[in-house]
Amino acid sequence: MRPNIDISHTLGGRVKDYAEANDLDLSEAYADVLEAGLEALETQDQQ
Repeated sequence: MRPNIDISHTLGGRVKDYAEANDLDLSEAYADVLEAGLEALETQDQQ
């Protein structure tokens, strides 16, 4: 399920492709993407 935020169809499609490629449901894929993005941002802040 897509979060209730404004996400372009292109970006949503990329998450859907990620989900399919990794045998995840869409909620799991969004969680993975959000967690990875947050970790990347936290790493940038520490540099």
